[in-house]
Amino acid sequence: MFPLEIEPVDSATNLELLKDFKGERTGFIKVGPLNTILPANYERDAEHYYTMPLRKDDVWIVTYPRSGTTLCQELTWLVNMDFDFETALKTSLQIRVPFLEIDALIHDKYADELLEWNKGNARHIAMIKEWKTPGYKIAETMKSPRHFKTHLPFSLLPPKLLDTCKVIYVARNPKDVAPSYFHHNRLVKLHDYQGEFPKYWNYFKNDLLVYSPYWGHIEEAWNLRDHPNLLFMFYEDVVTDMKGAIRKIGKHLGKNVKEEDVDKLYNHLQIDNFRKNVPVQTNEKVKGFVNDNAEGFIRSGKIGANKEYDETLSKDADDWIKENLKRNKIHPFPACKS
Repeated sequence: MFPLEIEPVDSATNLELLKDFKGERTGFIKVGPLNTILPANYERDAEHYYTMPLRKDDVWIVTYPRSGTTLCQELTWLVNMDFDFETALKTSLQIRVPFLEIDALIHDKYADELLEWNKGNARHIAMIKEWKTPGYKIAETMKSPRHFKTHLPFSLLPPKLLDTCKVIYVARNPKDVAPSYFHHNRLVKLHDYQGEFPKYWNYFKNDLLVYSPYWGHIEEAWNLRDHPNLLFMFYEDVVTDMKGAIRKIGKHLGKNVKEEDVDKLYNHLQIDNFRKNVPVQTNEKVKGFVNDNAEGFIRSGKIGANKEYDETLSKDADDWIKENLKRNKIHPFPACKS
């Protein structure tokens, strides 16, 4: 039995969210001690994710969305798999490092629509069906060492995770997370956000986006940062000292990393090479999966200089960050003025 409380988001808020996020058709729930916001589909598999069998050589990447997750998936997998670039170039990241709970994000009705739109393309049909297979089931068929990506906070993951597996947690300045998440939510139709950024910022700030609360998510990881199996990293440090990040992750995973490997991986992860060479899901477009007029999945990855903020919103974000950093005593984000 799942030991944590699950309750629906209040009806007025749920109706507003459904109006703005067209990809979800049923509604949203609040789960666990953080009241984490998740689509209603999550409830049917919550217990299975919480009690998922672990292996000692599993490697987990845990983040709040749009915190450099995809970059760290590729980096971590290549380090742990002894820089097997040949496999990385021909096998999608979704297969090598599956997104554990993606099934919960894709509403069943929307999945049926995707299947209808893509009928006749066997590869796309197989991919959609894989997306709709819960990660704990996919995990049963994976060879060791397994690698997983999740945006669930630690309180919703297996309680023995850190005592059993190596985990990498990546945190990113929320002033950069919010615009990136905004564009992602407009891009992928499983979210299909309809509004503009000022309203989205209020959703983010008030803990109403999927996987929010942002601060609670990071605080849980920050409070566990001294556990020997957890490597807590700031995204800003990863991108400004990528070679150092490669060495640090190698040390965390017990790998002997040579400098020529560091140099090769560093070049592989540069943004233009990353876009060109890393198959995140597939090189083909699954019909109906993205809105073609929105910004792409892999954006600039830059620190700061987000055009989405006007002067008022920028000050609001700076004040909000400063207030929360003072409250939770998390180390200030590198390159963050707040």
